Amino acid sequence: MNELTRITFDPQIMGGKPIIRGMRVTVGTVVGLVASGHTTAEILALYPYLEEEDVTQALTYAAWRVEEVEVPLA
Repeated sequence: MNELTRITFDPQIMGGKPIIRGMRVTVGTVVGLVASGHTTAEILALYPYLEEEDVTQALTYAAWRVEEVEVPLA
């Protein structure tokens, strides 16, 4: 998997949720927009400070997290 350099975490921003480049836009927001049928162009028009690679990395991060498996230690 490519390195996700645009996905960041900061407990002071959006409660520590994964965000795009330190901004107040969560990965969940971007993925939700895609899931509801918005195109990348529409998302970029809604959030003009985002870039196409931000959307791509948000989807990549979400896909990786869905495949992650948690193994209980006990």
